[in-house]
Amino acid sequence: MDLQTLVQDKIDNLVSSGADTGIQVAVYRKGELLVDAVAGVADLATGRPVAKDTLFYSASTAKAATATIANVLVDRGLLAYDQPIVELWPEFGVPGGGKEKATLRHVLTHSVGLPALPAWTTVEDLTDWSTMTTALAEAELWWEPGAKTTYHALTFGFLIGELIRRATGKPISEVLREFVTEPLGIADDLYFGVPATELPRVAKLDGSETLPPGPFGKLMPAAVMATARFANRADVLTADIPSAGTLTARGIAKLYAGMLGEVDGVRLFSPARTKEITSPALTGVDELMGNPATWTLGLPLGRLGSSATQARTTFGMPGTGGSAAWADTASGVSFGLTKNRFDPSGAEAAVAIGNLVAGTTAV
Repeated sequence: MDLQTLVQDKIDNLVSSGADTGIQVAVYRKGELLVDAVAGVADLATGRPVAKDTLFYSASTAKAATATIANVLVDRGLLAYDQPIVELWPEFGVPGGGKEKATLRHVLTHSVGLPALPAWTTVEDLTDWSTMTTALAEAELWWEPGAKTTYHALTFGFLIGELIRRATGKPISEVLREFVTEPLGIADDLYFGVPATELPRVAKLDGSETLPPGPFGKLMPAAVMATARFANRADVLTADIPSAGTLTARGIAKLYAGMLGEVDGVRLFSPARTKEITSPALTGVDELMGNPATWTLGLPLGRLGSSATQARTTFGMPGTGGSAAWADTASGVSFGLTKNRFDPSGAEAAVAIGNLVAGTTAV
């Protein structure tokens, strides 16, 4: 049985059992699309079926796009990993405390020391670029850049996005389209802020309204933690919040394929840059979560359900709610899964199907 059939059977069973509402899975190997499977409904209220171009709010799964833009701009000479942030963003150096030492490398490895949003942040604040970047410019570091690491859940995207804006004079969504999604042919498959005209394509999330477990409350106030209700808001979906995004499984899998090498005649960056950005850049223990953490330049090493030591050649990012994407430099495989049954503590589908794909395509 081929991989397309294996995956299709798996997601059909997930939907028919009631474990999931709607789901997409896509797999590329060395630039070739191997799997493009969908099942279920995109909207329980209307019964609209999931299509291959249905967009799903996928939370931090989109951090791969944020990191990719930064790495593309480094490869083009528009950014530099070790250039002090304050050289592009002078206001960032206030109020001091080591911020003048912070670099793009520190942001990409989640070691810059600004992991938390202000406690006063509302959804209205989160969707206002100036409010968020001003708050980060005025914030004090938790530690000296590079000294420690913890997951920068929402601050990651605003920090990189403002550096990109300062370097190019353009908002991050425009740069994403120009440098990444249009060249790859996925401009309609991956967004930070969804154009209002595309909102009818977005799946409606359903499921738990429970806030994510663990220490996330130290990183963001409850008002802006992802839930199904939060992710269905039009103002959230249409805003540039580049630590999260709305996408198709095919779009995010092709983005990872573009990170690994050439796909449809397009290479995002040089082979030397590919090797650099898929190798370990920082290893430590996550200061808040307590787990071992190995970061490449923008993404954690390992695969959802497998640690960095168990999946040494795989890197990728899951999203709160159950979506996930990754790529394996050894097999040349990239994987994307999106879904609308929102569960902040459950990633069973992404783990099970990801393991199936990894095992079937292993070198």
